[in-house]
Amino acid sequence: MSNLEDPRVLFALERTALAWNRSGLALIAFGFVIEKSNLLAQLADPEKYHTQIVFGYWLGIAVIVFGMLVNTGSILQYRRGLRSLTPNEFIDGYQTQHPVLLNLFTILTGFLLMTSFWIY
Repeated sequence: MSNLEDPRVLFALERTALAWNRSGLALIAFGFVIEKSNLLAQLADPEKYHTQIVFGYWLGIAVIVFGMLVNTGSILQYRRGLRSLTPNEFIDGYQTQHPVLLNLFTILTGFLLMTSFWIY
């Protein structure tokens, strides 16, 4: 529990949640790049590079899932941190749900990206 009674604690908590969101988003983007790098191997010689193509496909999906888990952890930590704040650390009328919504949007984007791999 925070005893600082300073609204800057809320802003620090929010900045931390947004930093974790960026990390999760970067992992999702990196997983996408890994998965799509298989296109070069498929164009070159699909039979010769079959093992690398399958490995890259599942590695890309694993990195995307890890990014989604980072975003989920960010939501949980942010909510836990909000519960620990005192009423003096909140600003009247300040909306605290925006980092949660942004993380949920990033998770949804990662999920849609993964499902698009099976649709092509």
